[in-house]
Amino acid sequence: MSTPHITLNQINTLPHAQAVALLTGLYEHSDWIAAQALDERPFASAAALKHAMVKVLHDAGREPQLALVRAHPELAGKAMVSKSLTAESAHEQAKAGLTHCSAQEFAHIQQLNASYNAKFGFPFVLAVRGPRGTGLSKQQIIQTFERRLHNHPDYELAECLRNIHRIVEIRLNDKLGYQPELGHEVWDWQEWLAQFSDAPDALTVTYLTDAHIQCARTIEMGMKACGFDDVRIDAVGNVVGVYKAAPTNGELPTKTLMTGSHYDTVRNGGKYDGRLGIFVPMACVRELARAGKRLPFHLEVVAFAEEEGQRYKATFLGSGALVGDFKNEWLEQKDAGGVTMRQAMKHAGLKMEDIPKLTRNAAEYLGFVEVHVEQGPVLNELDIPLGVVTSINGSVRFVGEIIGMASHAGTTPMNRRRDAATAVAELALFVEKRAAQIPNLVGTVGQLFVPNGSINVVPGRCQFSLDLRATTNALRDSLMQDVLAELKAICERRGLHYTLEETMRASAAPSNAKLQTAWKNAVQSLGVPVFHLPSGAGHDAMKLHEVMPQAMLFVRGQNAGISHNPLESTTSDDMQLAIDAFMHLLHNTSQKP
Repeated sequence: MSTPHITLNQINTLPHAQAVALLTGLYEHSDWIAAQALDERPFASAAALKHAMVKVLHDAGREPQLALVRAHPELAGKAMVSKSLTAESAHEQAKAGLTHCSAQEFAHIQQLNASYNAKFGFPFVLAVRGPRGTGLSKQQIIQTFERRLHNHPDYELAECLRNIHRIVEIRLNDKLGYQPELGHEVWDWQEWLAQFSDAPDALTVTYLTDAHIQCARTIEMGMKACGFDDVRIDAVGNVVGVYKAAPTNGELPTKTLMTGSHYDTVRNGGKYDGRLGIFVPMACVRELARAGKRLPFHLEVVAFAEEEGQRYKATFLGSGALVGDFKNEWLEQKDAGGVTMRQAMKHAGLKMEDIPKLTRNAAEYLGFVEVHVEQGPVLNELDIPLGVVTSINGSVRFVGEIIGMASHAGTTPMNRRRDAATAVAELALFVEKRAAQIPNLVGTVGQLFVPNGSINVVPGRCQFSLDLRATTNALRDSLMQDVLAELKAICERRGLHYTLEETMRASAAPSNAKLQTAWKNAVQSLGVPVFHLPSGAGHDAMKLHEVMPQAMLFVRGQNAGISHNPLESTTSDDMQLAIDAFMHLLHNTSQKP
């Protein structure tokens, strides 16, 4: 016989002791966390209760946090064998298949447990039901265990706590009888699209490959199934779906709200970068269509064909075409196999002569909004599911080379060397120190290469890259000027010379105040904290910003928010919140200025 589900109303209105009893077992042998969180009643949503418990544990300090982690049993450990796990833990470990380990798997997990405890002094904690709630595989669990063994102890404690909060989120969902149904579907859609890849053992989808074309056709089919009125693949490979507005009396021309993101990936990338921003609005349109509801404006969802610049040096090609920034010389660019973009477009059946027709008239648009996985650690570390983006950072990139003199490593005295590599190292340390002086300013020397380097030769040449980003163009340019001045000074002092080429410059894209407020109100309506942050990464929104107002919503990523990596992940619960926020924005956006 199943246990009856509890309700949020009961949690909010029952006497404190009775409400605590309803929440027993959420935190392993630690009901005090839920008990203290109930002091914040009433909760506007389950998400608000979840965050209240996160805050209680955060404010409790290190010792109670350690005690909570130590209250958890080892995965596939003695408690499982002796059947002394709590009912909740037993269910979770069984769901992940840990109760049916082979002797070899069990021995390996036991060794991992021993190594982990020896290093950290507390048990390994993992939300084994995973981001979808249906259970990680044993292989995924073991791989995560092995990877996290290399973490710093402070980081690993925080990672255990984040996993505990995810465990609690799923347990509370079970108690409430709640499932993030649309979040689950969007999660599944991303798995569905990830089956298409240029590489057999990694997710790689670059512009106009066969996998890319399959992705476009799959998204096109999905949009039609969701109930869009007009769906097409345009002249650069963007998939465009329009959900038309409710009929009006014609007093005002009907405007359009544009949204979307990209479906191409970096090489060996993640499943959510870009694609989350396509599927969230698709889910909203499907629900609107099923309910027979229309908006006071057209909703245009664009799955941009290219954003990453992986196959050709034409970053933001998909969104650029909509703002009239498609360069005809790109058509003659060749990929690594010698295939020109023109040839690739012909192979995909695209009509290049129609590219100029893609330019949108900004006067017909309310603006552009984009949902995107954060691609960084901020929301993950704060245990906050959504973030309102204030600005997309401006950036500038260079490639350069410092030239000195190659000489014998054994016979050249230290004070006579013209070492190009140590000069680049000195520059990299300056970039790190200078960028750290101001919040949200970042600088990276991502490439260092000594051509024909040898272990016993003082480097005579060193090639390097520079990537400088800031929330405003003025801050970016100030950082750039200081870095270039330091490069010159280093080379003069060391008797070296250098070359430097600027390869990319992008202006900062501040979020539109009205649209940013719309996102803030949407997040607030869910009962979760409103947190503002800039975007250090570039997005299609910054391209649309050139002609129309834009604003973005970030969704928390797991695994320290890592992106452009197979470990990129987010949960179906967080996706559900993003869908709910998007739906709120749609229902509260007006055609009127």
